[in-house]
Amino acid sequence: MAASPPALPDPGPEPSKRRLRTVVWVLWAVAALVLTVSLVGGRGGSSEAAGPPHAPPAVAASPAVPEVPATPSTSATPSTSAAPQRSAAAGAGPHLPRSRPVRLLIPKISVDAPFTDLVIGRSGQLEPPPSHDTNLVGWYAKGHTPGEAGTAIIAGHVDTATSPAVFAGLSQLRKGDRFQVARADGGKATFVVYATESFQKDAFPSDRVYGDTPDAQVRLITCAGAYDRQARDYTENLVVFARLV
Repeated sequence: MAASPPALPDPGPEPSKRRLRTVVWVLWAVAALVLTVSLVGGRGGSSEAAGPPHAPPAVAASPAVPEVPATPSTSATPSTSAAPQRSAAAGAGPHLPRSRPVRLLIPKISVDAPFTDLVIGRSGQLEPPPSHDTNLVGWYAKGHTPGEAGTAIIAGHVDTATSPAVFAGLSQLRKGDRFQVARADGGKATFVVYATESFQKDAFPSDRVYGDTPDAQVRLITCAGAYDRQARDYTENLVVFARLV
């Protein structure tokens, strides 16, 4: 006996009726999608308006950040050479041996924050500290340590999605103000501010900010200017220039 042929599928409604039902279904699906997007967008807008915006990466794209050849950091044992030393280079100012930073202390704006290491990401930007920790600063770990001859980079958030962050008051610093960096060698490096400037992110002077110096200097960097809600980014970077004293 020949095998029974497979059952044919039910042809369903006539072609014209099927097309009509398909068009109606598509229209309903599009209407539902538009409504969903409108509701989600409305929630996002009201949420942003209710609190401070999330701080984007604290440092603009900067492939020019200099990298220091790997050298061993000093241990946590207090160094006998904690006092600033004169560099052998002509015209160089005081500096300290290499030692990892432990805490940033800025009494004027009530900053007492630990450090985390920062690296250059795939985008060429210096990645910021984690945004969920409002009391944390980062330093470019492949660059100079604060107090070492050269330019050390310290970055932090101005705010998060829920509250002000560690560098919320950074714009209050003025020429002559002092701050300290506690170091792993047990000493503290004291810095004096000599300039405070804001720069448009699309015209950030990388050479001036990140360029190496013969003396020991620090750059404190955070976001500033207006917050562009469409770009979800601030329009400027605030940079505090300081040198070791």
